[in-house]
Amino acid sequence: MIELAGIIILGIVAQWVAWRLKLPAILPLILIGLIVGPIATLYTVDGSKLIEPIWNGKKGLFPGDGLYYFVSLAISIILFEGGLTLKRSEIRNVGPVITKLITLGSLVTFLAAGFAAHFIFGLSWQISFLFSALIIVTGPTVITPILRNIPLKKDVSAILKWEGILIDPIGALAAVLVFEFISVGGGEAYTFTALMEFGKILLFGFTFGFTFAHGLAFAIKKNFIPHYLLNVVSLSVVLLVFVESEVFAHESGLLAVVVMGMVMGNMDLPNRKELLYFKESLSVLLISILFILLAANIDIEDLQLILTWQTVALFAVIVFVIRPLGVFLSSSGSNLMLKEKLFISWVGPRGIVAAGIASLFGSKLIARGVPGAEYITPLVFMIVLGTVLLNATTARRFAKLVKVFLTKSEGILIIGASQVPRLIAAYLQENKRHVVVIDNNETNVNKANQLGLDAFEANIYSDALSDYVELSDVGYVMALTGNSDINKYAIKKFQRDFGENGSFRLVDTDEMNDPENNPKEGLFSHTDDFVKLTEAARKNPEIHEIALKDTEHYQGLIEITKADPYIVPLFLKTPEGELKIIPAYSQEFTDITEGHTLAYLGKKLANGPMGEVQG
Repeated sequence: MIELAGIIILGIVAQWVAWRLKLPAILPLILIGLIVGPIATLYTVDGSKLIEPIWNGKKGLFPGDGLYYFVSLAISIILFEGGLTLKRSEIRNVGPVITKLITLGSLVTFLAAGFAAHFIFGLSWQISFLFSALIIVTGPTVITPILRNIPLKKDVSAILKWEGILIDPIGALAAVLVFEFISVGGGEAYTFTALMEFGKILLFGFTFGFTFAHGLAFAIKKNFIPHYLLNVVSLSVVLLVFVESEVFAHESGLLAVVVMGMVMGNMDLPNRKELLYFKESLSVLLISILFILLAANIDIEDLQLILTWQTVALFAVIVFVIRPLGVFLSSSGSNLMLKEKLFISWVGPRGIVAAGIASLFGSKLIARGVPGAEYITPLVFMIVLGTVLLNATTARRFAKLVKVFLTKSEGILIIGASQVPRLIAAYLQENKRHVVVIDNNETNVNKANQLGLDAFEANIYSDALSDYVELSDVGYVMALTGNSDINKYAIKKFQRDFGENGSFRLVDTDEMNDPENNPKEGLFSHTDDFVKLTEAARKNPEIHEIALKDTEHYQGLIEITKADPYIVPLFLKTPEGELKIIPAYSQEFTDITEGHTLAYLGKKLANGPMGEVQG
């Protein structure tokens, strides 16, 4: 009881520490696991671990293979949650690069790391290639926290995010095939077995994932599941898909749950955001438990095995040679610049799937007396801990060094997806600005997506918003909802993380009627609130542009917009095409020359001396 409670408490403490220090949680989790596990044998009175994951006849949490069953089920939930976050719209420009990374890149890692392990450590070819198969995977649990704190171009973030989720089942599949080779003994028997296993994994993984995704979606849409049971029923279906797929084809479960998550994540599904929030919370808890358990399960003798120069050499080859080689081959012919390829090459931390499967296969091979099997688990953990530590501490600095770090984040986060925000977002996107729109209204979000906008359902009161890598280049916040309290809260909450260049909101009715108390974050006009903008858009749902001559011309147009309720000034466009948000106190622009343009919503202005209103 004390051990179970201790794992949960220590895990959540580690998550909090990681949040405060802006580190991937895996780092403090593994360190805690090592301290209460193998390192504890150095300072406890009886030389035992404080937490013993596997029952050894005296103490332990899981009997037999119980730990690995728990690890497998937990990983299935984590990967399903990761699949839910994958949106097809994210990879319009980088789909081929991602495809090559998880195929050609995986092959490069598998072959090159296998040769490196064999020649550096002197391991058998079988053990070497099992090790290389296990380190193919990166992992969303470690990639996302790193990307969250680095402003990057959306395409770079999307490549790393998708690779981290899709490559997990591929690495597991490669590890299974090598494990089968070791178990069968190679030769014709293995060739037949490998082909059968490969075909079965693909067949049952895709079939179960696709079928159950549509089945669960159908049940949700038809209200066959009561709202209070939605999350737990979905959880049970994920576990069912994983287990059933595993029954038909060993290690096909990971592929099945990723496919299921991807299919459901791209459906027009009611209550999807609630499902995602629940899975996120559950994933945090499971990750906290898993890493402590797996790290604690290592023995001190395992750590002593890898305290050699060969370990450092192997780590250096994997990180500084093999990873860049795979990335550059996979991205050849793409639109990625050299600096972006270098950054993707640098960020390749391994995660929970590598650690979990390594513990499982390592222990099985040790029990069978396979020479060199004792190296599998500690070597993989060394790669996991080393890559996470390296990337967590240097990724931001490396991004600045190779100049992929966005020193000025030009992306815009728009809170609200009703008609007016959609019009504004579409205009901004047409003018080459990256725009992300969020709303908790599914219908509004769907309409925004139909316009080709990056839009998703989100609750601004949830902390999960910071996990979206789509927001990595956002530097402006515009709160455009019809609720003034939500607008004010959004500015207060997001101006630090996403509004470094400016945070704005619509004025409310009271502020509009009292221009003397004009808020500094007021947006567009102190004479127009949400109702007036909506009415202007209803009558004339277009954004127009008018050429400006000088500052006096601009100020004259602003006075016209104040007098006409159906015209609202939005942006000032410079001769270079840069857009400047017009604040409620719109007189602040005083250096306007010919070549500037005023963008406005509503009635069209004539291009006369002062821009008279047409109609």
